[in-house]
Formats: sequence, C-alpha cells, structure tokens
Amino acid sequence: MKPNESSLTSLITAFGRAYHSKYDTPKIFDDFIAQDLISHKEFSDIREHMIQGIPFFNKDLARKLQDDPDEILKWITQVLLSPTTLARAAYCENVLLNEVRSGLDQYVILGAGLDTFCFRHPELKNSLDIFEIDHPATQASKKKRLSHANLPIPSHLHFVSMDFTKGFSYPDLIEEGFDYKKTFFSLLGVSYYLTKEENASLIAHLFDKVPSGSSIVFDYADESLFEEKGMFNRVEHMVNMAAVSGEPMKSCFAYHEIEHILEQSGLLLNDHLSPAAINDLFFKHRTDYLSAFETIHYIHAVKK
Repeated sequence: MKPNESSLTSLITAFGRAYHSKYDTPKIFDDFIAQDLISHKEFSDIREHMIQGIPFFNKDLARKLQDDPDEILKWITQVLLSPTTLARAAYCENVLLNEVRSGLDQYVILGAGLDTFCFRHPELKNSLDIFEIDHPATQASKKKRLSHANLPIPSHLHFVSMDFTKGFSYPDLIEEGFDYKKTFFSLLGVSYYLTKEENASLIAHLFDKVPSGSSIVFDYADESLFEEKGMFNRVEHMVNMAAVSGEPMKSCFAYHEIEHILEQSGLLLNDHLSPAAINDLFFKHRTDYLSAFETIHYIHAVKK
C-alpha cells in the first residue's frame, strides 16, 4: 500500500461478503452490513471488472457464459473471491463468541479493513471492547463509509491507526483504552502479506504482555502456495492478483514452522483446520461453486 491509499484488498473482500449475503444460499457467513459500506458505483464497477476479466480466468467458461453475466459473476465470486473470506470469518466469530460467553471482554482485530462485527452484534456494546487496527488510510476511508451509511461509531469500538508490519505498538492501543487483560486477537487475511520473520515477530509482540488464556485465530498458507494451481488454477490466480493489486503475498509455512512460531511465543495449538476440514465444516453438500480454498489453513492458539 502507498502511504495515502486505502486497501483495495479490504474493498474487494467486503464486496465478496456483500455478494454472499445478497445472493448465496445457504449462508456460510452473513455479513448483511458489508453492502452498506460499498457505494452503488463501487459495487457496479467491481462487478463489471470481474465479468470483463472472465477470459483471463477461464476462456472456456467465458465463451459458454458470454450471454449470462450474472452467472459469470457468480462463478468468479464463488470460485475465486469468497471461499476463504467467508469461511475464515465464520470460524473466527464462532471461536470469539464462545470466548465471550466465557467472560471475554476485549477483542483486537488486526488488519480490520471493512470488518462489521461491531455493527452486526450490537448486543455486545456493554460487554465487549473492540479495537480495530489497520493502516491510517484504510481507517479514514472506513470512517467515511460508516458516516455515509448512517452508522454511528459506538463507544466500545476503538480505531487504532498502525502499520503493524513495521512494528506493533501497545502504547497506541492503551491510549484507546486497551488493558493488559485476557484478550482475543484475530489476524485474518494478513499472514500471507508478511514475511515469515514479520509474522513470528508480530505474534511474539502480541502475546508478550497479555495474560494466560488470551488467544488468537489466524489463517495461513501452507508450503504449496506458490506451486499449487488449485481448482480452475485459482490458487495461482490468487497469488497473481495479489501481486497486481500492489499487495504481493510473501510467505507460506510448513505445519512444523507454525508450531515453532507458536511455541516461541508461549502458545498452545488449540485447533487446526486443514483445507479438507474447512471444506467439511463449511462447504459440505453445497450445490453451487463454493468450496474450501486449497493451501489455506486456520489456527486457534491459546497462551499457556
């Protein structure tokens, strides 16, 4: 990202969630607020760019569906764009809400983008402080979008502007009311864009001062990321699209490397979902194009 540019990835991700909420059934993850944060022109422009891009992704399908743009958009969204976005959000929020039922009252979202958890769960306004961390330009854009959508920022939602790829700052969080108590962190759609060293350093810093029982959910790409093509070459397309957007993917991990990072930060692996497990949990018995993305895994780890 350039210093004053909002994240294109966050906008495209929100488009995928909005499309799923509006058109897909059954729902894997219903982000019914996402469409309110995207203007009609943006939604239309993204839609048209995707439809026009179908020959790049699948020339045979482009010819077959040339007179059916809605089906083209459905294919691109469900095959390429939405699977990881939807399933990782559903998984993370399932874990988070279970933690909240157990008394958690502090949630930190790293790389929050256009996350809408706060607005979809107003019942938590008096019991859960939410801290959204992201690039200053992305947060400035989000605040404008919330204003245009007539969504006032509630008192328990705290924006913390930070480029955590260059160093994580607890003082910035503390200024917004963060306390060194049991905390749940989410790090979704971020690990790919950091180097291995940056990922290890970030997780270590996150858990340096919070108490036992604090935990994190994150997704990561396994060691086949840069070799695996995937169904309809979608893994290869994902890597290439990230590079073209100016936010290239930088890292992938063998399972033992993830274990080592967690151990070095004093974390215990509580849950690990492989692509096959993700597919069974969120995509089984679907009759549309949606299926779990190859190479992508989910982790829930807890501080000892």
